[in-house]
Amino acid sequence: MRLSPLPLVLALMLGGCVNLAPDYQRPEAPVASQWTTTTPAGQASADIAWRELFVDARLRDTVARALANNRDLRVAALNVEYQQAQYRIQRAALFPAVSATADGTRQRGVAEGSSNAVSSQYSVGLGVSNYELDLFGRLGNLKDAALEDYLSLEQTRRSTQISLVAEVASAWMTLAADQQLLTLAKDTYASQQKTYDLVQQAHGLGGQSGLSLAQSRSTVESARADVANYASQVEQDRNALELLVGERLDDSLLPGDAKLDAALLVNVPAGLPSSLLQRRPDVLAAEHTLKAANADIGAARAAFFPSVTLTASGGSASSELSGLFKSGSRAWSFAPSINLPIFNAGSNRASLDAAKVSRDIDVAKYEKTLQTAFSEVADALSVRSHIAEQLDAQRSLTQATEQSYDLSLALYKQGSQSFLEVLDAQRSLYSAQQSLISLELSEQVNRVTLYKTLGGGWQG
Repeated sequence: MRLSPLPLVLALMLGGCVNLAPDYQRPEAPVASQWTTTTPAGQASADIAWRELFVDARLRDTVARALANNRDLRVAALNVEYQQAQYRIQRAALFPAVSATADGTRQRGVAEGSSNAVSSQYSVGLGVSNYELDLFGRLGNLKDAALEDYLSLEQTRRSTQISLVAEVASAWMTLAADQQLLTLAKDTYASQQKTYDLVQQAHGLGGQSGLSLAQSRSTVESARADVANYASQVEQDRNALELLVGERLDDSLLPGDAKLDAALLVNVPAGLPSSLLQRRPDVLAAEHTLKAANADIGAARAAFFPSVTLTASGGSASSELSGLFKSGSRAWSFAPSINLPIFNAGSNRASLDAAKVSRDIDVAKYEKTLQTAFSEVADALSVRSHIAEQLDAQRSLTQATEQSYDLSLALYKQGSQSFLEVLDAQRSLYSAQQSLISLELSEQVNRVTLYKTLGGGWQG
């Protein structure tokens, strides 16, 4: 684009400063208008405060502690404060800096016919130095860019908060699931140890084969290994949760015997048009960054035009301190300067090209952010659409394996079935119970993930 100064000069004469930044237009979202997998429509997640999502008071309190103490969130908040200060610095450049001065000099010199001449000079005044008239919007666009950078960081802070809420909830529920698995492993180990003791006694009397004894012992040792493994995992889960929270957690805030079912979380209603993604903080942050790049183009364009700088002062000067404010002692100076770019080896053109390329990069990043957000929601909805059926099937499978174990045990006691079949049914039941707990965890984590991906979680 060739920039002609004549129409701009005329515009200045008629209406003041000119903004050379291109008109901002939001890029068209490169995603489908809606998701193919849906859930019942309702209130958007962004309108639901995270406290309304979690029913369990211990979980709510744990999340609240994380929001108060997590160091990543603290850094994000401090970055916002830093950028806010940078914006105030840039905005201050739009206004003249006025300073008051007071000077006094007294000197002795050699004058004609005298060797002891003493002279004095006193002055007071107000001055404005190197104030740039923002005729072509350079300073205004730099101020707008700083504002957009600040707003982008504020949205980044909100995005960090959403992620933290989801991570803490997921970590808390993972701890609950592993505690359940540990309890299950302990119960299974105790049950199988009793069974092994009985088999060992029967083997000593010749009522069980060595194979049955070995098989029984293998199930005992397997359960014992699971107890040790889940005990270690529970400790690691607690460490991970406390790292997110940023402090040592009291036992009263831990899941304890909490069950992973719908009592822990309310259902997440979701309005499903993809336009909801425009409310996600990470999408808003990317758009503010794009607007900042747009303003940088305006500042780069302004560098092609003359800049006018004013330096002025006014006050009073006198050789006598007592006459400093008398009539006739006033003094002033006014020194405007104009800088007209003639030749800079293409620096201004390169700066403008760099600003345009940077804007194009930010457009691509904005579109990628939207695509990523759309994909995250689609994945969460895909899991959501099938997980209820999976849970129902797994619960039925667990009930069926429990009945199978009970029948196998009864037939064994009647002498109609071998002990190996009882052990096989017992292992199947244990595996089904483990899978059910893991699937219940996945269902609960999916609710949190869906809530997060739809932009909820930053409201208290």
